[in-house]
Amino acid sequence: MSVLIFIDHSDGHLKKASFEVASFGATLAKQMNTKANALVLGNVFDDLTQLGNYGINKIYQIQSDNFNHVDVKMFTSLIVQVVKQVDASVVLFSHSQTGKALAPGVAVKLNAGLVTGVCDLPKTNEGFIVKKTVFSGKAFAWVSVTSPIKVLTLNPNSFSVQIINENASVEPITVPIPNASVQVAATNKVTGEVPLSEADIVVSGGRGLKGPENWGIIEDLAHALHAATACSRPVADAHWRPHHEHVGQTGVQIAPNLYIAIGISGAIQHLAGVNRSKTIVVINKDPEAPFFKAADYGIVGDAFEVVPKLTAAIKEMQSK
Repeated sequence: MSVLIFIDHSDGHLKKASFEVASFGATLAKQMNTKANALVLGNVFDDLTQLGNYGINKIYQIQSDNFNHVDVKMFTSLIVQVVKQVDASVVLFSHSQTGKALAPGVAVKLNAGLVTGVCDLPKTNEGFIVKKTVFSGKAFAWVSVTSPIKVLTLNPNSFSVQIINENASVEPITVPIPNASVQVAATNKVTGEVPLSEADIVVSGGRGLKGPENWGIIEDLAHALHAATACSRPVADAHWRPHHEHVGQTGVQIAPNLYIAIGISGAIQHLAGVNRSKTIVVINKDPEAPFFKAADYGIVGDAFEVVPKLTAAIKEMQSK
């Protein structure tokens, strides 16, 4: 029995969340007195042996250009075959778009218990009890999983990565490959920006910015912090900003180390998408804005005065 971690990648490079789930899986495997192995589908330019630094013992890889785009039906079939071949008892995914798409199908085909949004190491001394977020991150639940195989998705930024400075071996694995069910005609990607899902810092703006012509103060602060930019739903609906920047319950759900909300009142739908951020800073001229109740730090003031001064102070500090 072992722990098998699905390693997500894009454009040939490992995603940040993959290192976190690898470290989580390795720690869980040590707790269970077993090995942590990883599965990579597709071609990766990065050195996969570096996953050993995160506690991975062995990396199984199936190389093919056909796997560079996620085909949920095909990937599910391949993962299930590998799980059975290597006799894995726990299968781990990141709680990303890819992980959320794959984990349920894998669990069904393996007749496995599924827990999504895991935020802490399972308790394995008496059974297998998993802590997860519920009600859009407002509360926690503890779930007992009794099936022989368990499938988990790990919330991003919920587990500290641990480096152990070792190398892992990479081994090809052979399983029957099903026919592709999806044909990708074209891919349009946003370039030149920090992806929201990968960003440690996110600077977000709302209707308090008054119009798209004022978005420069958001971008200037984001550039100074090497951060991603985001927005509230009304901003995206008004076409001030593209919809891929919309964060919230109906947009992208994020968990950066630092989230700076500027001119956003903090409706419950917005909070549901950002409340897993480690630190939340709110800048709003309305002292009664609901967002202040969820903030770690708050500045009551006009964004057009506060944000440029904050950006200038950051740049001055960086220049020293």
